[in-house]
Amino acid sequence: MSSARARALHRRRRVVNLLGLGAATLATLFGLVWLVWILGTTLWNGAGAFDAKLFTEMTPPPGEAGGLLNAIVGSAIIIALGIAFGTPVGVMAGTHLAEYAHGTALAEVIRFVNDILLSAPSIVIGLFVYALVVQPTGHFSGWAGGVALALVMLPVVVRTSDETMRLVPATLREAALALGAPKWRMIVRVVWPAARTGIVTGILLGIARISGETAPLLFTALNNQYWTVNPANPMANIPVVIFQFALSPYDQWHSLAWAGALLMTLVVLVLSVGARAALRRRG
Repeated sequence: MSSARARALHRRRRVVNLLGLGAATLATLFGLVWLVWILGTTLWNGAGAFDAKLFTEMTPPPGEAGGLLNAIVGSAIIIALGIAFGTPVGVMAGTHLAEYAHGTALAEVIRFVNDILLSAPSIVIGLFVYALVVQPTGHFSGWAGGVALALVMLPVVVRTSDETMRLVPATLREAALALGAPKWRMIVRVVWPAARTGIVTGILLGIARISGETAPLLFTALNNQYWTVNPANPMANIPVVIFQFALSPYDQWHSLAWAGALLMTLVVLVLSVGARAALRRRG
């Protein structure tokens, strides 16, 4: 190749590289502008009602001021139920895929189905739990909401647990088995501790995802204007309260909806940062 042709090819590659880099930069800036606009709007509108009453007073009747105490407590209970239902099943399913079914056709089928569930619309899961739990029992409940959130969280935990445990070096497993440890003890004493950070990261990401889910709770826990900590009853929760208050004609409810949106944004932000920090410590 002549030097002139080489220089021309080099210039062409530099132009293509600059065009690609410029397009990627513009796309990134375009996305960041809307993200900053959404976060700024939420902060601007929600900060006005973000005070002590938000955490000490109940959701008010139409046209009156109040807080979100019952919705905050209800969300905490439903999310806790979702974690309690989804985390053990997800970790055990990930363990089975990584340690017992690794390399089999069954494992690939399970991973494929799990990926489908991971991308499934949450409203579909809400309808499924409605038919599975709400209709047979005859009423909405916090239990049904917990089951729905568990199903939303489950594929996240399964995938992260599976992938993290597969990253554990095989030499660690072989060393434990060579010392006479049974496979279940090797998993509990060697694999799980080595993959602990990744598993916890997946759980935190799953919690961050279910914290703002509205559609599944509309079909399961619904809402409750009154104070209750009994999951057998319909329960107030922040996402549904935001949905209902935002559609109302009352300014006081609009302010509480913005404050609830800001609160959920802060919760998801803290969980996401915690997951990133845990993942960085692992690396």
